[in-house]
Amino acid sequence: MSDNQHQLTRIGVFYDGNYFLHVSNYYAYHHERRSRLSIAGLHEFVRHRIAEEEKKDFHLCQIVDAHYFRGRLSAQEASAEGNRLYYDRLFDDILMMEGVTTHYLPVRTVQGYRQERGIDVWMALEAFELTLHKSFDVVILIASDSDFVPLVRKLHTLGVRVMLLAWDYEYYDEEGRRRSTVTSQYLWEEVTYPIAMQNVIDDDNDDLFPVTRLFVERKKVVVGEEAPVVEIEEGELKTSTIYSLKDGYGFISFPQTNNLFFHYSFLLDTDFNDLREGDTVEFTLSKNERGEPIARNVKLVRQ
Repeated sequence: MSDNQHQLTRIGVFYDGNYFLHVSNYYAYHHERRSRLSIAGLHEFVRHRIAEEEKKDFHLCQIVDAHYFRGRLSAQEASAEGNRLYYDRLFDDILMMEGVTTHYLPVRTVQGYRQERGIDVWMALEAFELTLHKSFDVVILIASDSDFVPLVRKLHTLGVRVMLLAWDYEYYDEEGRRRSTVTSQYLWEEVTYPIAMQNVIDDDNDDLFPVTRLFVERKKVVVGEEAPVVEIEEGELKTSTIYSLKDGYGFISFPQTNNLFFHYSFLLDTDFNDLREGDTVEFTLSKNERGEPIARNVKLVRQ
């Protein structure tokens, strides 16, 4: 075995946080696995894959630094959105426990739309600077945007290999429209080790690393457990039953409008994965951007 194979491979991990959140939501609410991605599981997967690609011992492939970048609402805005502030803090705790350093910029509202600006540039600059100072051998990018191509090229000039973890998938948004997320072809072609994670997960044929480790183990909801009070939007409160459930969305029986569409993001104190067809739910009547009636603030009525 050469001297290089005895040396430690130093790995730096960089998350595009908004992208990672969307991917995790996809697996929690749209994919058949119905579970969020695990930070610890991803880190273990990375170490196994680097060991395989570079023919190194797993124990010599170590993540020495990890960073998470995302735009963030102010405390006042987050607290006005039900449990948003609580869940943001909960995820911060998870990142902290896994040794991931967080970097946030304020989300700006421009002409009524929230925009995340400057995060990609900040992440690229930090990744390059930290690679210089900490001498990473491999940089892991959890991203999909072509904006990171210049970073990859710069890292290659330093002799640093780059592994990309990216997902391509389709889903329905809260208005019932089909959306797709596609990784930049330019980014795929530039990195040293491109990993199409949707294929890794769906194929599930790695005997050394079971795909289940990439996901958070779901905990069962305790029936009768008191949930925090969440104020609902203005609108008439109704009660009915779930007519059908799809991947991350469903319809509530409501003859007046030929059933009401709802999206998982409209749920209050309820996990989409706990819903079943025929369940009784409370909701408020609302309208989408096209003026069509939909259900918001959907909450399971526990029997």
